[in-house]
Amino acid sequence: MNIFTKANLLAWYVGHQIKQGAKRVFNLSLTDPKSWDHSLWNPRGSQSLSGEIVTEETALTYSAVWNAVTLISGTVSTLPLHLMQRTGKSKQIVAEKSLYQVMHDRWNPYMTAEIGRAVMQAHILTWGNGYAEKVKNGYGEVVELWPIPPNKVNDIQMIEGKLWYEIRVEKETKWLSREQILHIPGLGFDGFVGYSPIAMARKSIGLGMAMETFGSHYFGQGTHPGVIVSHPGQLNAESHKNLKASLTESYSGLGQSHRLMLLEDGLKIENIGIPPEDSQFLESRQFQIPEIARWFNLPPHKLKDLTKSSFNNIESEQLSFYGDCILLWLVRLEQNYNMQLLSPREQKESLYFKHAVEGILRADSKSRSEFYKNAIGSGWMTPNEARALEDMNPSKDLLADELWMPTGLIPMSKFEEYLSKNQGKQPEPDQKQIKEEPKARLKLLERK
Repeated sequence: MNIFTKANLLAWYVGHQIKQGAKRVFNLSLTDPKSWDHSLWNPRGSQSLSGEIVTEETALTYSAVWNAVTLISGTVSTLPLHLMQRTGKSKQIVAEKSLYQVMHDRWNPYMTAEIGRAVMQAHILTWGNGYAEKVKNGYGEVVELWPIPPNKVNDIQMIEGKLWYEIRVEKETKWLSREQILHIPGLGFDGFVGYSPIAMARKSIGLGMAMETFGSHYFGQGTHPGVIVSHPGQLNAESHKNLKASLTESYSGLGQSHRLMLLEDGLKIENIGIPPEDSQFLESRQFQIPEIARWFNLPPHKLKDLTKSSFNNIESEQLSFYGDCILLWLVRLEQNYNMQLLSPREQKESLYFKHAVEGILRADSKSRSEFYKNAIGSGWMTPNEARALEDMNPSKDLLADELWMPTGLIPMSKFEEYLSKNQGKQPEPDQKQIKEEPKARLKLLERK
């Protein structure tokens, strides 16, 4: 028996003993999901240096993390997603495909497309990977998508050149091929599995959670905790217990603060508490917001930190939010949709997914108005195309389908006619101005 065989046997024996111990102590069966939950059996592995347990679930109880995850996933999922087809130089939406209905309207009979895309994006932001099972019809077309919680994916293996996923379903495990799974990984050095951002940011998140816990305990035990109560005599165990219970019941807690304290029998009290301003508690909590923003590539004002924001730079920071954060996710999503959801035949037909980023401007009517005005006035968007983006019916005027030039806003089709009529013509001089000019000069000479 070589050393590798001994190591494998030892690993199996240790794992078997842990599972049997869980069954004996907690009365859990080996098929119970809690028996395989790493956060339960390996608490030190998810514990930060601050002492807080930081997992993908507990991290969402920290407001900055919750805000970042909901903001990014909500922004990405609410942008319109279209299945497009490129034909020569033209592009058009392919709404008749079943896949368009899945990604644009509903993932499955119980889940809208917006919810499904938001759930997958939230999984990527917390676990580092998003999974969904593909349901196909008899023609091989994807007609439904069902999200898979990342903690249900036990293993990913490359077998004979194909990726296989081990999925835990209730009391059994199933192996699904890559053709049956939509898998979008986050950042990962192997390119197949993404790292958990929560695990990578465990120290930062744990520090923020620890500060919240400290603040809760601080105010929960009174605004001035940490005092020494001294008695001139020596108390026995019973007297010590009664005195402690009496003081705690009467003066501990935020609702009991600033009450009049009655001291008798020579009792003395000395305050040793540290005020929050002395320990820079509030400043430290404020610093954690941009710290979390860095982990998620967000400008701090998106996490409601406006300490260094002004009306002059909010617009530029909004562009930074799109360019440095949202755009990165849109490209990753679109490329994975194209590769994993479209068949080889559909890819050859130049079908592809594209987010309509104009949806970011929906909440700002002034920006939308300026965008359409510049687009139509610059000659690269027709009035009817602008109306379509606003979900308005097209104008019946045939010129609404024409591109317009800034010169008097004439249709492009009439631009050559305009040039031919006006080419070589000089503007006729104003006859009235010619007659009055000598008189004005004569008056000027008389003054001199």
